[in-house]
Amino acid sequence: MALPPPNQMTFWEHLQELRVRLIRCLVIVVVAFAITYSFPFGLQDHVPFLKGIAPLRFTLWHWVQLPFLEAMARQTGQSITSIQPWAFTDLSEPFFSLMRLSLWAAAFLSAPFLFYQFWAFIRPGLFERERRMVIPFVGITSLMFMLGVLFAYFQAFKFLGDILFQETRAAGLRANIHIDSYLDLFLYTLLLTGVSFELPVLVYFLTRFRLVTARWMLKFWRHATLLIVFVSAFMTPGDVVVTTIFFSVILLGLYFISVLVAWLAAPKT
Repeated sequence: MALPPPNQMTFWEHLQELRVRLIRCLVIVVVAFAITYSFPFGLQDHVPFLKGIAPLRFTLWHWVQLPFLEAMARQTGQSITSIQPWAFTDLSEPFFSLMRLSLWAAAFLSAPFLFYQFWAFIRPGLFERERRMVIPFVGITSLMFMLGVLFAYFQAFKFLGDILFQETRAAGLRANIHIDSYLDLFLYTLLLTGVSFELPVLVYFLTRFRLVTARWMLKFWRHATLLIVFVSAFMTPGDVVVTTIFFSVILLGLYFISVLVAWLAAPKT
């Protein structure tokens, strides 16, 4: 039995649908931002100089700087509580940095909803059997993105911090770091790692739709390696070569995992 064709929408209908989805994404991110920026949260165990209940953004900042401070403590032999590496030269820098951190935290928390809105936008152009994959798509993409973010937080920053502070210690330099510079490295590391972990999911759906095969991916793995290195060099913040190498290794590993995914997901007929 032939499947019904996808819904036919005009160009203006597609634009109207895109506008609706973008507005919904904006609304959910704004609501999440109101929580991550100003939601009252206990800080007695996190920030000694903020007693009682304080906005969540300060606890977020505590969690954000923790991997960095732990790496610095390992390399310098100091205790975390005695390390004060942060500095600013603009009075507005802490304010806008914490606001930016809260906004990115809101986007991370809203990821499942954002993935659903993406699926809902392309849904009218899919066949009925493809539309039924909405729950697996949203669930798996959200899970892989969060796994990538957690991997970056607990493993990637541990590795990067140790490498970078080995150079700092060898050069005899004292840390005097701007908050916004650190946030650039931290947020881009989490974002790029989270997006990188979506590669097996993307390959799965491309394989199910018969757009790629495991054999094709193995045939062009050298080309993919060059592209991965180029993308890593272009997307990583600053000019730290070790971050480019790190992301290249992660993406290359995910590429070969995706080859296995493509082989397992290949349609039988």
